Amino acid sequence: MKIGKTEKYITEAIEQKGGLLFSLIDPIDYKSPKDAIAVAKAACDAGTDILLIGGSTGVQGTVLDIVASEIKSIANVPVVLFPGNISTVTKHADAVYFMSLLNSRNPYWISQAQALAAFPVKQMGIEPLPVGYIVVEPGGTVGHVGDVNLIPRSKPSLAAAYALAAEFMGHRFVLTDAGSNPATGHIPLEMVAAVAKTISVPYIVGGGVRTPEQAKSVIAAGAGAVQVGTALEGKGDPKKTVEAMLKAVREGAAHRSAATDLAKRAKVK
Repeated sequence: MKIGKTEKYITEAIEQKGGLLFSLIDPIDYKSPKDAIAVAKAACDAGTDILLIGGSTGVQGTVLDIVASEIKSIANVPVVLFPGNISTVTKHADAVYFMSLLNSRNPYWISQAQALAAFPVKQMGIEPLPVGYIVVEPGGTVGHVGDVNLIPRSKPSLAAAYALAAEFMGHRFVLTDAGSNPATGHIPLEMVAAVAKTISVPYIVGGGVRTPEQAKSVIAAGAGAVQVGTALEGKGDPKKTVEAMLKAVREGAAHRSAATDLAKRAKVK
């Protein structure tokens, strides 16, 4: 499969900026579609690198079409679907996470859903992004719905093994996810670092990144992008939230780059 516009945009942006912010809008988590669209606009105005739509299995049909269409009309960055199942796709987007939930116990989430969705995605003309999806404790709703054999938070090497397998199987992105708004927070930084140093494809971390400092730490540990959703749904100004997150992401990328350069100089000496 040829590299599409959205994939090229992401890989080039990671190379240029070091770290990206993906703003996730899950319409189910807002009082109305209008509120979800307003937050998406605020995220665009603040400079987010990608707008994601979806996450919940209930985001489908007319609601998804309306929200995606309205967001696409105001977006200045790619609009990408984060599907909860085969019905959570719409033509009103640039691309879709074409995910395989690699540590599910149920083959439906590994390959069957993908087979069922393949022709509709092609017919809609949206770009499939081949994503190896790995769910880590506690897993939240996706862990339950996806019948996941959760990666223990204390086993970074296991997450790295799944990530490397994803790359070897042809996935051009890897996403590790602790589930929506996990009480334990995002995956451990040791796990982020283990995955990042093992693979050569873009690495996205989702679930539990709630503050700018956390976003900075995750990027500094090696992730190419952080996926933030719940943090945008609070009572504060979403534009300011995204601006703070984005600033932290860039700082994390600069910190990682500086540390890498220092290590290289030390090795040469």
